[in-house]
Amino acid sequence: MDENKISSLKTQATNERSRILIVDDAPENLAILFNSLKDDYTVIAANNGSKALQLAMATPMPDLILLDIVMPDIDGYQVCTCLKESEETRSIPIIFLTALEEEESEVHGLSLGAVDFIRKPIRLTTLHLRVKLHLELIQFRRRLEEQNRQLIETARLRDIVDQITRHDLKGPLNGIINVPELLLEDCQLTDSQAALLRAVAQSGYNMLEMINRSLDIFKMENGTYDYRPEPVDILAVMRRMLVEVESMVNSKSLRVDLRVDNQLPRNGQKVMAMAERLFSYSMFSNLCKNAVEASPREDVLNIGFDEHTADVTISIDNGGEVPVEIREQFFDKFVTLGKKHGTGLGTYSARLIAKTQKGSIDLDTSVAGRTCIRVTLPSGNEVRD
Repeated sequence: MDENKISSLKTQATNERSRILIVDDAPENLAILFNSLKDDYTVIAANNGSKALQLAMATPMPDLILLDIVMPDIDGYQVCTCLKESEETRSIPIIFLTALEEEESEVHGLSLGAVDFIRKPIRLTTLHLRVKLHLELIQFRRRLEEQNRQLIETARLRDIVDQITRHDLKGPLNGIINVPELLLEDCQLTDSQAALLRAVAQSGYNMLEMINRSLDIFKMENGTYDYRPEPVDILAVMRRMLVEVESMVNSKSLRVDLRVDNQLPRNGQKVMAMAERLFSYSMFSNLCKNAVEASPREDVLNIGFDEHTADVTISIDNGGEVPVEIREQFFDKFVTLGKKHGTGLGTYSARLIAKTQKGSIDLDTSVAGRTCIRVTLPSGNEVRD
């Protein structure tokens, strides 16, 4: 036996040594296993199945069990079955130690929940390798479980903080929204002063909408949002949104071409969809702002509405191409490239909103030099389940 090789395989020292239960009815086997492992682990031993069950269920429980199969009172298969049936012990990894040569014995042991098989006579080098490997897997699984627990707790805290923030921010916003309106009604103001106050009030409304919708986006991610669709004139929503981005459009000398079924919209024309008005506005606002930012100067921003029997498709087509590197992940969270202040959340939230509203969204880059986003929503003439 190469003692140096065994030494090189020993587990790194930790603040708390792993606990191993060895089970074998032969005293000489117990002695060999115990002496081989005791320098690196806390080792406890049982010479029969009944004692093994007692030690496995005691506190502290073992991190790993080395279990002989052939024993006189309760064999290893029965011990394994009992441990896997118990909620407290089912996660303890079991490595069977056996002199049985039949392949069926190994298949049966693994089917009962064992993680490995070591055949006798045992090579201690192999034993140390297997034990080290499975203990590292245990530690990795525990880290994942702890990370998952922390993520769940973080999500819960985020939910609480979000609700508190929503409540605490609404108070100050009342002044930001209401005071400008009072001044506009009661004071003699210049045009520039009035415009400034309207901008302050609009910013307040925008922030209020963000606060009201922040928790809703979180609920959408978790599939718990209480969606309540109603007939919405999405053509009117789009027109209102275009007023908001007018300054951005003018700064790049863009022309907006708005069409319904390839025709200029008629006075008073409506395009109805089953949706939620504020969410639709938020979705199209994100998509159109992205389109304006990506458009080259003096280009055309094409916005089209196509009405069908069961749905409405809204297309937003702009000059400029989405980088090839991010096309496949375009609607994923935090995906952005080349935008100095981009967060990668605009298109992600647009996809969430479209999906929540029983619709879909896709990216079309088939025309060289242009990008088209298509959003499909249920028609206002038909409610989908």
